[in-house]
Amino acid sequence: MSIKSSLARPFASYVASKIKSAHTKPIEHQKKIMLQLIAQAKDTAFGNANNFESVKTYSDFKQAVPIADYEALKPWIEKIKQGEQNILWPGKPLYFAKTSGTTSGVKYIPITKASMPNHINSARNALLMYINNSGNTDFVNGKMIFLQGSPEVEELHGIKIGRLSGLVYHHVPGYLLKNRLPSYQTNCIEDWEEKVEKICRETIKENMTLISGIPPWVIMYFEKLLEIS
Repeated sequence: MSIKSSLARPFASYVASKIKSAHTKPIEHQKKIMLQLIAQAKDTAFGNANNFESVKTYSDFKQAVPIADYEALKPWIEKIKQGEQNILWPGKPLYFAKTSGTTSGVKYIPITKASMPNHINSARNALLMYINNSGNTDFVNGKMIFLQGSPEVEELHGIKIGRLSGLVYHHVPGYLLKNRLPSYQTNCIEDWEEKVEKICRETIKENMTLISGIPPWVIMYFEKLLEIS
């Protein structure tokens, strides 16, 4: 058993116990997180406009903040895009995740520095829960492939803009970097057909033990592997 494998199992057990403990009081934890978010955002333009100072309960929040779609939030996001700070969250976001979504064309979703660890930790915790439940740690010694959008970014008023999966590329923990595929250059290829083929040729002879990506991309990857192998 490798050092990685021997360390992964007790760490997985520790994280799993914390997650399971939180699950015993879900409503209590959700209320706590909601009030923490309200407290952090109360002095923003959005917080002032919706009287966050007076929000003490979930019922208060429902009365203060109407249900809104992207179009309703768009004027606030436009202010952020113009360089204004303290609009939806203190300061300015670290990134804008650019997505076409299913309606209303291109959307710009603010990604704050405070929220980025949630994206990384959620993926990490999924793997740790698998280790805890199965006892299998063999995969940590092989190569890992992350099918994602291009990590290249644009910039607007000091805020980087890119696809969410590409933005996460820049925050992969150091202990995963050595075994991560494909290469940065391949990840930056915009044409998806060309990109999938290049990924397959990079990985086909490697000991791949973990794959991550949205299901349609994963299916395309395996279909292309079968085609060229």
